[in-house]
Amino acid sequence: MQKVWAYFESGGELVGRSWPISYRTPEVQWIATLAELGVLRFGALSYAHKPGMVQWLSQLSLAFADRVPQTLRYATFYPEVGVLDYVGEAIAAQAQLFKVHVQVGDFDLRDSHLDAVWGLLSDVQIPTVVHVGSGPISGKFTGVEPLAALIRRHARLPVIVARFGVREEIEMLRLAQDHPSLLLDTTMVGTDFTEADHPFDRALLPQVRELGLAGRVLFGSDFPNIPYPYAHQVVALQRWDLGDDWMRAVLWDNASRVFS
Repeated sequence: MQKVWAYFESGGELVGRSWPISYRTPEVQWIATLAELGVLRFGALSYAHKPGMVQWLSQLSLAFADRVPQTLRYATFYPEVGVLDYVGEAIAAQAQLFKVHVQVGDFDLRDSHLDAVWGLLSDVQIPTVVHVGSGPISGKFTGVEPLAALIRRHARLPVIVARFGVREEIEMLRLAQDHPSLLLDTTMVGTDFTEADHPFDRALLPQVRELGLAGRVLFGSDFPNIPYPYAHQVVALQRWDLGDDWMRAVLWDNASRVFS
């Protein structure tokens, strides 16, 4: 985490600008802060940026979940030899959620190493949070087309698109409307930090409301790696004025159903 925070705060090339960390505290304080905020369950997501580190990272993640019962059991993967084996091991260890970051990992969702993994995750219906949007900085494999091709091949694959697919929100919403297995998360969307660089198109809000009420929008925060107070993400969504029923669905009901 110290390395991650230093990278963010220096405005590294994958971040694009200075990104101060609001919750630069020890692990025990993260958990206490979330409890004070009323967060009852969360997924503490990690992901790999190079080969050869996933098994260690997933073991660390599952061990964290063993210590902290309010977290979902989570793991990650990377396109490399042996990926199907260690994903299977994570599933056997009762992983409930996976995360991959296309921009940071610099890989194609359609990589041949991953095809059997996507098939397995489709069979067992365990969702993967996929950061594939072109924000904050685009990568060689970001954008809607790699995800669209993946969903065409694995129609039942449960995918949660991180940050509404930032910079491709219109295309991601269309894709979600066509594919019931696709969900969107709200991480950093509508916050002052994001709006200063990439304002959310308010013309999309009727579709966002419809998808949220249909169980397809989940609250995301990126805590603790955020440059503002946690509550600001809730305020940002409330400013959309989509109604208490939508807020209730996004903040609790939808995720409760997905991870029941």
